[in-house]
Amino acid sequence: MKKSWLIAGMFLAVSACGFEPLYVQREKAGSWYFNDKFDTSISEEMAQIKINPISERFGQQLRNNLLDLLTPRGAPQKPRYRLEVRLTDRQVTQQALRDDITATSERVSYRVQYELWEGTEVKLRSDSIAFVSYDIMANPYSTTMAQKKTESDAAKIIANDIALRLGAYFHKKLSGGTSDRDL
Repeated sequence: MKKSWLIAGMFLAVSACGFEPLYVQREKAGSWYFNDKFDTSISEEMAQIKINPISERFGQQLRNNLLDLLTPRGAPQKPRYRLEVRLTDRQVTQQALRDDITATSERVSYRVQYELWEGTEVKLRSDSIAFVSYDIMANPYSTTMAQKKTESDAAKIIANDIALRLGAYFHKKLSGGTSDRDL
């Protein structure tokens, strides 16, 4: 009995905090979000984004992840928006030093800057950062594979972050938000 009250209390707390689903719009004020229909306008807006090529291998992986997240049905024929992404910083920090002062792991941070353009106007400008790490092993091949895996993981993390922020931007825009640059 206590457990059911706790669960009910959690749902009330979430509803009271102003939580709104990102990819579902209310049909009218005062109605619940799901009435056997979903408003797909946010996904449709995101599918109108052309993602420009990004330099380097990390950029290729990032672009491919963004294509999967934003335009899963293929590139738009007549894109309304253009997304430009560039890697601005990559830092490698050695960690966990042995007695002979060699590192046993490395932490890598990737920082990208992105801009969403509509015509000649920047609608959203921000940056995203991902921190990943890998172990340095005795076998150089294993270390190389670990480096490649962390690079791929960082590209997924940043792509998810960018897609989420773009979704929040379009949610705010389509629901009548006041400012485009508040995100």
